[in-house]
Amino acid sequence: MRWRRAEHRAVRLDREARCRSARQDHGSATVVALAVLGVILVVAGGVFTLVGAVVASHRAHAAADLSALAGAAAIAQGEGEGTGCARAAAVARRNDAAPVSCRAGPDLSVEVVVSVEVGVPGLGAAAARARAGPAPSGTGGHGAAGADELRRTN
Repeated sequence: MRWRRAEHRAVRLDREARCRSARQDHGSATVVALAVLGVILVVAGGVFTLVGAVVASHRAHAAADLSALAGAAAIAQGEGEGTGCARAAAVARRNDAAPVSCRAGPDLSVEVVVSVEVGVPGLGAAAARARAGPAPSGTGGHGAAGADELRRTN
């Protein structure tokens, strides 16, 4: 009989200890949840910053390519180097890019540098460079005359 009382007392003490422990831990899940939410927000902010920079870089490259092609086309049509660079700058602006520099070469080529603002404050701008015109000699490229050959082979 004595043994049973001791057993009941041990069970009761164990139950009281668990209740006391549960009362002390009350609210700890909230703290953990807030910490996890904070980490998720920081990671999401980093991902959005990275995506914004990549998008701006792609926009800058597209604007530079189109600007260089427009400038080279103007020069190839005999409109002159100044007109070619003016047309390249206009195409860059229409693609929400700021023209940084334009250089027309003696071989009917145009090299353009443009920049696009990154949509994230503090990151500055993404810049891109493009060249359009005949391939430089010795590179094995097709050049202006090669375009007809490419169309015929396709």
